[in-house]
Amino acid sequence: MAGSIDRVQQAAASAGLGIEIRRMGGSTRTAEEAAVQCGCTVAQIIKSLIFQGESSGRLFLFLVSGTNQLDLAKAADLAGETLKRADPRHIRDETGFAIGGVAPIGHLIDIPAFADETLLRFDIVWAAAGAHDAVFSAEPASLIQAAKAKAVPLSA
Repeated sequence: MAGSIDRVQQAAASAGLGIEIRRMGGSTRTAEEAAVQCGCTVAQIIKSLIFQGESSGRLFLFLVSGTNQLDLAKAADLAGETLKRADPRHIRDETGFAIGGVAPIGHLIDIPAFADETLLRFDIVWAAAGAHDAVFSAEPASLIQAAKAKAVPLSA
């Protein structure tokens, strides 16, 4: 797992995003667990959701607040095809991250990314950093830029 965390740190540095990755004492796999560990609201947790194009097989990253649900119709419109949940093994093989530790940055592949614009209402958000217990905080606009994500309405 250290390799995944190192990739996140390197991606942040390459993007000019100063972060401090913290290993928490407990799991941060879910938004609720992460909020408890980070001492923030669930809404400030970024869920990094990966879906796969049904036709192309291509992976897409959607960054959504911990309290919001991804609107799959909006996501499919952005992807240009119908989406399905990607297999966890496929996600790990392609991105280098296991479910529960998928970060918004540091993927092994160039992945099309979209961020829910509601994240921009916060001063600070928290995201996974490559492992089930690793997180970092950042200013949302800077993180969205580092993730090369397009800020759009994504919530259901």
